[in-house]
Amino acid sequence: MKPKHQRLGLAVAGLFAMVGSGLLAMTALKDQAAYFYAPADLKTASVKPGEAIRLGGMVVANSIKRDPDGVTIRFQVSDGKATTNVRFTGIVPDLFKENSGMVGEGSLSSDGTFVADNILAKHDERYMPPQLEGKMHKTETMAQ
Repeated sequence: MKPKHQRLGLAVAGLFAMVGSGLLAMTALKDQAAYFYAPADLKTASVKPGEAIRLGGMVVANSIKRDPDGVTIRFQVSDGKATTNVRFTGIVPDLFKENSGMVGEGSLSSDGTFVADNILAKHDERYMPPQLEGKMHKTETMAQ
């Protein structure tokens, strides 16, 4: 076999390997390629109870209720179109509050409540820790 034909054979085999790995990755990801489901997405998606997913949205005002055990909280998450009930047992992040964004990792229960194993609080790009709020950074004062 000529070297030219060997290179062509290797190139074709490499192309098939890349296409095959891409198809395999897409098949494995399916609907999980999205970072999280919004409450409205849960109504239309076929998420089975117990299936691990992420749910994201805004915590509804006046919806946070603490159970007597001190570590379980119940609240609602909305995306403006739909609302989902959430239950979480554990310590929530400091940034977790009403009218704020959150992403929860967990699964749906049989009654449609999202049971979170982990809560991640979201903040916008303008967030500043309370200790630095109202103060300028040294780098900004040096640049002026």
